[in-house]
Amino acid sequence: MSGRMGLALTGATLLIAAVLLPGRAEAQFGLRGGPLGVARFAVGHVIGMSRLRHSRMAVRGGHYRSAALRSQDPRQDPRGAERGQPANPYVLRAALTAQAALSGWQGGRRPQGWWRHPDGSYGWVGPVFWPFAHDDLTNAVIFGDATSLSLYGYGDIYAAIFAPYAATELAAYTATQGRRGRRVPTAESLCEASDTGGLPVDRINAAVAPNGLQRAALDELASAWTSARDTIRAVCPAQAPTTAAERLGLMRERVEAMIKAIDAVAPPLSKFTSLLDDDQKARLNALANERRAALASMQRKDSSKDAQAAAACSADSDPRYDEKLQRQYEQLVQQQWPAGDIATTLRLDEVARARFEVLEDTTLRTMQTLSACPAEAAATPQARLTAAKARLQTMLAAVNGVADALDDFEADLSDEQKAGFEAIGPKRGA
Repeated sequence: MSGRMGLALTGATLLIAAVLLPGRAEAQFGLRGGPLGVARFAVGHVIGMSRLRHSRMAVRGGHYRSAALRSQDPRQDPRGAERGQPANPYVLRAALTAQAALSGWQGGRRPQGWWRHPDGSYGWVGPVFWPFAHDDLTNAVIFGDATSLSLYGYGDIYAAIFAPYAATELAAYTATQGRRGRRVPTAESLCEASDTGGLPVDRINAAVAPNGLQRAALDELASAWTSARDTIRAVCPAQAPTTAAERLGLMRERVEAMIKAIDAVAPPLSKFTSLLDDDQKARLNALANERRAALASMQRKDSSKDAQAAAACSADSDPRYDEKLQRQYEQLVQQQWPAGDIATTLRLDEVARARFEVLEDTTLRTMQTLSACPAEAAATPQARLTAAKARLQTMLAAVNGVADALDDFEADLSDEQKAGFEAIGPKRGA
């Protein structure tokens, strides 16, 4: 079994490199995204995948009902709860988002999509971007687990430019589902999926044993946390975005809503923690250690691969002198940004070609700015809140930069050329 799992991990890693590492290689691996940015992008995805090394990721057919997105207790692993095994939130995330993301894609016939995150989950699920946004903020701030936050970045921006879904497939997520129709979740149910439990008040209560004044402040924080969830849910697409500009616009709105949510919970979080004594603060901070320990117990350790990944994420790592990595990269990058083929197919003139290269360059740079290499979690919830906001602000800037480059590229294109550009993504999965 261990041998087969090793082969599966290796194959999946190569698949991620082939699918998610776009662009053209420049001389001596002088990549537009920056050589360290490219390496850390890939390595971060390997680290994310290691969360599921020993988990079966067979999310096929109708094995998981899309209704689970609305009703499933996030603490329960649908493959382990019946057997009394501990829940793995990463397995659950992968199962739920994969079922939802693929149910409307290619008629629900494909076992996996090329825009998949390395942990098996999806950042784009039909017309919805970042379906578990509030859950991810809760995990990052309260439990010190920003893994999912770190995996959002270049791949999702690329999927916004070259969407995997055809217009008819997206329509399935916004159409009323008939009794005999395919099990395709609505966009509304996808937006409501995030955070079924709100702030983990019971866990915090048990950890810090608050007095009356502290309990009132905790209730205030819980209320703000719920309002923050509603702020994010409010940015749910009533209409499926059908163009790259609309998809990037939705990304911008969702990330802006997450930043707004963070700003809303910051004051009550500060108020609550300021009322705690040093021992209570230590016990609150210990929740993050408990989370990491629980996750570690769910996964099979592979110290050699973890050590290799950590070394590649080191500031001293320089892949420019790895000839094998250069050759692999040069072979793979052509699959993602075939600029020549696109220019010929769309009959781009020299100005449009140059503008497309700017779009390519701008998008590639997000591999550097949105590195997937995990950072060590800060010690306190306030510091983790600040770190989460900084990550989201960086992502917002990246999305805005790519959107500006896309606007420039499409400024002088004909309707026929724009339609041809929009058709590139869906054809990848045809």
